[in-house]
Amino acid sequence: MAGYGTCDSCANYVYDEEYDCYECMVNMDEDDYGRLMADSRFQCPYYTDDDEYKVVRHQI
Repeated sequence: MAGYGTCDSCANYVYDEEYDCYECMVNMDEDDYGRLMADSRFQCPYYTDDDEYKVVRHQI
């Protein structure tokens, strides 16, 4: 997937127990979604690193 990382490492990619699958929680507009699906080099503007220890390492 395009972006700074993959959807798997994005904080917006969460498990939905009701549908029993992972999904992006960003309310993306049609244009962004179309670019994301069409261009493998497109960087997702909503990508957020899911590294919860990033702040802790920065403080050390």
